[in-house]
Amino acid sequence: MKVYESIIDAIGHTPMVRLDRMAADCPANLFAKLEFMNPGGSVKDRLVKYLVAEMERSGELTDRSVLVENSSGNTGAALSMIAAVRGLRCIVTIPDKMSREKISRMRAFGTEVVVAPTQVDADDPRSYYSMARSIAESIPDAIYPDQYNNPLNALAHYASTGPEIWDQTDGKIDVFVCGMGTGGTISGVGRYLKEKNPAIQVIGADPYGSVFYNYFHHGRLSTPHTYQVEGIGEDYLVKALDYSVIDDMVQVNDRDSFACARRLVREEGILCGGSSGSALWVAHQVAPRFPGKNIVVLLPDSGNMYLSKFLDDDWMRSNGHEGVLQADARTVGDLAEAQS
Repeated sequence: MKVYESIIDAIGHTPMVRLDRMAADCPANLFAKLEFMNPGGSVKDRLVKYLVAEMERSGELTDRSVLVENSSGNTGAALSMIAAVRGLRCIVTIPDKMSREKISRMRAFGTEVVVAPTQVDADDPRSYYSMARSIAESIPDAIYPDQYNNPLNALAHYASTGPEIWDQTDGKIDVFVCGMGTGGTISGVGRYLKEKNPAIQVIGADPYGSVFYNYFHHGRLSTPHTYQVEGIGEDYLVKALDYSVIDDMVQVNDRDSFACARRLVREEGILCGGSSGSALWVAHQVAPRFPGKNIVVLLPDSGNMYLSKFLDDDWMRSNGHEGVLQADARTVGDLAEAQS
């Protein structure tokens, strides 16, 4: 019988598709790596699978362990899924700007979710980072993976995501574009691809309000501020991000992220999250540098987690993105006119 022993074994081997309508005006070839097709709904399944395997191998993880982590939602969901399979208790702290779907998803697995304020400094005791550390310190047998600063984060993608992308493109990849949150995905994939071909360009998508862009380009920290797109960017320098494998970073705002993600849904049938739009928007910005070349864009999570947010027209209006809806309407009108 060709069956997996558990849902954990179904993680990875996600498809890659060529973009059509959204690449019509692009001088490069665009390919999307569909990481939301992991069973937990995001690229973070790979990280947690790798972490758990390493912790089991070392003996750190036992049947008494309690998994405690800070997450913007996807790592928390992956931990929740695997904790359910293993019969472990799981506690996740999450910022209050994240979608209610993410919180509901974790709670559905039986995870205890602690919601923390977004607009506090990373070292504030109320931040979701500090709360996770405090909870882990107070519970016997707690394990705090600390994905933002754990070197295993990048190794997970060096071992799985990078080799898959290389194999799926037959090594004919010229550019890799990826959003950056913990930095593990871009670091692990970037390292693997550059070992295969040092000429491959690795480009990060960073939202306005995050500190990565200024540090990469100017060697100094900017003042962080809140933004609406979820799962990418940070307000402090995380240790899981390896700047040495990154060739460029490009900033992207909420409006362009959401507009691009909504186009992916409506024009390519790809139900993705807002940070997928961020990465694809950046790919379009850099494409003129690489005419005729192959650009792979990683789409990290599913639009199912944002049905109450950027995929909802009322939410878009109430959050100042009326212009995106007007653009959507014009697109529909253009299609209707073309069919008349």
